Amino acid sequence: MAVGKKDTAPHVGKGHKMAEKKEKGVSCPVETTLAVMAGRWKILIIHQLVDGPKRFNQLQRELGAITHRTLTQQLREMEEDGLVIRTDYSEIPPRVDYTLSPRGMTLKPILIAMEEWAYQHGGYVKK
Repeated sequence: MAVGKKDTAPHVGKGHKMAEKKEKGVSCPVETTLAVMAGRWKILIIHQLVDGPKRFNQLQRELGAITHRTLTQQLREMEEDGLVIRTDYSEIPPRVDYTLSPRGMTLKPILIAMEEWAYQHGGYVKK
């Protein structure tokens, strides 16, 4: 930064990686896709929802080691990104379903390609 120039760029708090990426600029389209699917859980959540709507507890059971808090956070982020649709039926007891949006469903071929790659090359990857 030049002497006398003030840094006027907005600073983003911890946990806002997507906003940080937008500020820096995306160097390639793959980086955009990775930003949406980043993290351990989002890809697995998408994989679970490809076959249709699921309730929160069903997702948590099928994902195994994910905490209630983490699943809630991931689903909220995915809803904000337009990947997941949350349907609250306003019933007692509460019933909420999560399903992939049409935008979320466009990620299905990527998951299929990743699965095929794993079958073909997964044995060669060090864990």
